[in-house]
Amino acid sequence: MKILGIVPARGGSKRLPGKNIKVLGGRPLIAWTIEAALQSQVIGDVVVSTDDPAIAKVATQYGGTVPGLRPEHLATDTATSVDVVIHVLDEYEAVHGSVDGVMLLQPTSPFRSAESIRRAVSLFQADVSRPVVSVCAASTHPAWCFRLESDSMEPFLGWEHLSRRSQDLESAFTLSGSIYLVAPSVLREQRRFVCPGTVPLVVAENCESLDIDTPEDWDVALRCLDQRIVVPSSDLLGVGEKA
Repeated sequence: MKILGIVPARGGSKRLPGKNIKVLGGRPLIAWTIEAALQSQVIGDVVVSTDDPAIAKVATQYGGTVPGLRPEHLATDTATSVDVVIHVLDEYEAVHGSVDGVMLLQPTSPFRSAESIRRAVSLFQADVSRPVVSVCAASTHPAWCFRLESDSMEPFLGWEHLSRRSQDLESAFTLSGSIYLVAPSVLREQRRFVCPGTVPLVVAENCESLDIDTPEDWDVALRCLDQRIVVPSSDLLGVGEKA
C-alpha cells in the first residue's frame, strides 16, 4: 500500500513566532514529525508544504521532500488544510502516480509516535473507503458543556445528564489532531478528513495528543520532554532516507 505523508508548515505564526522550526529537545519542531513518519516505515514519501524557505531548508535536512514553495493563495490565514493537502496530492500524483492513501501530519504534534502511524495504516488497510483519524479522551465531557442564552446557561446534552456521576457517563472523545489518513478519492469528494464512517485511532498518551499553538502549549511540551527518552536524530531508523 502506497501512503503519502504530507506535513503542512506555513511560516508566520502569530502566537508562537517561528514555531515550526523552534528547537524542542535538541531539534526543530518539524523534525519530530518528519522523523516519526520515516521511522514508521509505512510512509512512501514525506512531503512538506511550506511558503517559508527557512522551513523548507530545515525540512530537507531532516529527510522531508519539498518540491517547491507553496503558492501564495494557499499561504493565507483563510487557506484550509484540505486545500493544501489536495494541492500537494494533485502535484505528487501527476509526477509519481496514484497513491492509496494520504496522511496529514501536523508538525505541531511532535510527540505522535511511529507506532501510532503504523496503527493508523493498519486500520486503513482493512477498509480504504473509511478515513482513520486519531482521537483522545475529551478533557471536558460534553454533558458538562453549556450554551449561553441571554442571561442564562443551558447544558448541551440536557439537564438530566448534568446530575449524573462522571463514572456513569458514556466515554467521550475528541480529535487529537495528530493523524488524519484518507483515500484520495474520498478526500476529493468529501473535501474533509472526518466524515460518517470515520475509524477512530485512540491515542492514550496525553503528550502524543499535544497540539502546540501558544507559548503555554510550548511549556507543556517541555514538561512532556521530561517524561520521555529523547533519541538523537542520528539514531532514528530511516532518518534522511525514504521508507
